[in-house]
Amino acid sequence: MSTAKPEREYFLDSIRAYLMLLGVPFHVSLIYSTQKWAVNSTDASLWLTLFNDFIHAFRMQVFFVISGYFSYMLYLRYQPQRFLKVRLERVGIPLLTAIPLITLPQFFMLKEWTQKLSGWDNFSLYEKFNNLMWELISHLWFLVVLVVLTTLGMLTFRWLRDQKHAIDYQRVGWGSLTLGVMAWALLWCLFRRAIFIFQPDWLMNGLFSIGVMQSLFFMPFFMLGALSWKHKALKQLFVRFNPVMCFGAIVVFVAYCANQRMSSGEGWLYELDALISTLMGLCMLNVCFCFGHKLLNSHSPRIMYLVNASLFIYLVHHPLTLLYGIYITPHISNNTLGFFVGLIMVFGIAFLLYEIHLRIPLLRFLFSGKPQNK
Repeated sequence: MSTAKPEREYFLDSIRAYLMLLGVPFHVSLIYSTQKWAVNSTDASLWLTLFNDFIHAFRMQVFFVISGYFSYMLYLRYQPQRFLKVRLERVGIPLLTAIPLITLPQFFMLKEWTQKLSGWDNFSLYEKFNNLMWELISHLWFLVVLVVLTTLGMLTFRWLRDQKHAIDYQRVGWGSLTLGVMAWALLWCLFRRAIFIFQPDWLMNGLFSIGVMQSLFFMPFFMLGALSWKHKALKQLFVRFNPVMCFGAIVVFVAYCANQRMSSGEGWLYELDALISTLMGLCMLNVCFCFGHKLLNSHSPRIMYLVNASLFIYLVHHPLTLLYGIYITPHISNNTLGFFVGLIMVFGIAFLLYEIHLRIPLLRFLFSGKPQNK
């Protein structure tokens, strides 16, 4: 256990906040993309489809690297049981708060005002339960994955802390790192394909899909963050500009778009998506870290405000986006105009709600998981 606090990594705070806030343009652009969602515009926009694909291709991979970095830092600072308690409170309390206050009302909104749950009365009991689980978790899925990875961290972090056979990370480059992470992604693909062949219904189960499959997919990124805390040479690799990784992100993104449009769910769409998304996550990890380190590695009250607000904004933006799509989108014929109007309205209302919740101690605790200072 270490009680000394390291120098704050401002650029990691900033990247994490921006990645979280990107959830707003991601979901607003989803309305105007070719992707089928609960709410869609009459005609899809090509540039908003590509914009939506780009955000989706890398955002959460980089987010989980940063989460693993800070989680391992806290693991070393506290006793293991104290670490688990602190992390589960920070993640679990907002998760449990958002379900009755945000996603449960959102479920009834989708059921009554959209076609997403049409035929509900004809669903079997299991179908109703499964659809309810999907909608209650919905955009909170990453909190569920964080709970799983944090709990597993009691084992994986202990192994990392007690690791005896040290690897010389000064000699580790992007090539060997990519091969290692891609090997895990390939195992994930084989595991998914085996389930698809023998128990395909499992993949349609919301709890299994998120709690098991998503957690396994993001685990190497989470552990990569922990490794970069322990081995500073690895973090230096991430923040050092690498032209192959940075420009390779363009090539990988083209492959991502091609797979989304040329593959099918009955084929290898999801397995290819996992491999391409893993590679895209590694490429964009270098892009985000190297430019973030150069441009965002300083204290700024405005940035710290966004850091503190980002989780709350993310939690409340989803139903606001749906309401915008249901009531406002049909009245704006221009997709680009509708997208920017949606951003202004969703961000505006979300930040207004954030300011209101700051003035109510109970809500501040429920949406942050942190005890509030008197």
